[in-house]
Amino acid sequence: MKKSVYDLTKDDWNTLFPIALEDHNPHWKDIYEQEEKRIIDALGRKTILRIEHFGSTSIPAIKAKPYIDIIIEVSKEHLFDEQIIHSFKSLGYVYFEVPKRDDIDAYMSFGKGYNVEGKKEQIYHIHMCPKDNYMWQQVDFRDYLNTHIERAKAYEELKIASAAIFKNDRGSYVLSKTDFVNETLTIINNTTL
Repeated sequence: MKKSVYDLTKDDWNTLFPIALEDHNPHWKDIYEQEEKRIIDALGRKTILRIEHFGSTSIPAIKAKPYIDIIIEVSKEHLFDEQIIHSFKSLGYVYFEVPKRDDIDAYMSFGKGYNVEGKKEQIYHIHMCPKDNYMWQQVDFRDYLNTHIERAKAYEELKIASAAIFKNDRGSYVLSKTDFVNETLTIINNTTL
């Protein structure tokens, strides 16, 4: 068995952590709030400019992987800061730099709960970037689905179909949702013009 998440291959990730959707759990909000407090207590409000729960666990109307997705705004000066990385490691997170791709600038990512021995733990994903990073549009996507239930249910149907096809292919599962997310962001941007 591998000793660290850094040792895992793509196939290991897909086998150890298959895509499995669950009905919405109202406790996900509480789990997020407890982790938010731990993060703010460790890093402080001078470093963390904004912190939000996003992703499907923040949308009560739909099924989700039981992962808590968190996005944190930091200044450009704090991006890739070694002290921040160290602080998250002390909270039990592992660090990954997300490289620049398409319209998304490189940013910091942290994960916790990926137990390579197969024990069930609460999984957290943190995306940390300045406010002008494309990732912040995911908060707009969350807000739109929370106020447009029909669109949220269409997203849920897509997720269920994709999870059935890509249970052991995390990358393809994510890519299968890209067009829907982009279409929704276009709707949002056209509405706010």
